[in-house]
Amino acid sequence: MLLSINAEHPEPRKIRQAVELIEKGGVIAYPTDTVYGLGCDILNKQAIDTLYQIKGMRRDKALAFICPDLSDIARYAIVENTAYRVLKRHLPGPYCFVLTATREVPKMVQTKQRTVGIRVPDHPVTLALVRELGRPLISTTAALPDEEPMIDPDEIDKRFRGLAMVLDAGACGSVPTTIVDLSDGSVRILRKGAGPTDDLE
Repeated sequence: MLLSINAEHPEPRKIRQAVELIEKGGVIAYPTDTVYGLGCDILNKQAIDTLYQIKGMRRDKALAFICPDLSDIARYAIVENTAYRVLKRHLPGPYCFVLTATREVPKMVQTKQRTVGIRVPDHPVTLALVRELGRPLISTTAALPDEEPMIDPDEIDKRFRGLAMVLDAGACGSVPTTIVDLSDGSVRILRKGAGPTDDLE
């Protein structure tokens, strides 16, 4: 189901509609400050299984957490002073930061290294979703394996069978996030994407 939403000022009624589907175990597509994402409830194992299935993704591929702000991150990730300064400078923004997971992170979404990828996108729709949900969204890029991210909500709706909703805020970008590993105290860039890295390296 495609639902048109205002990218700058998302209508609360439509955000609520999307969150109700997430709370029922649905997987939705939504815009971010980089590419469209596919997401579901962090606490719903069946929804996470469905997310992997819809995307055709291997289970060893990590998923990211979408958090509403910096204060929420400390619940799910261990944030040392150095890492906090990096996060504060770059979030919200087009980055995914890999940090050591806390015990709050469900085992089914932890990597073998016990790390977690954290995102705080600079997009009104994404932030409204996680604030209304009251906990992070589990998220992955709206792209089929070995293909480029999809920028057209209509194409996302057609290609990903089993989505409960596509929040259509128009075309997003086509460059995914920059992934930065801060888990061992150093700064390692795992993937260069939409976010500049000059002041990270």
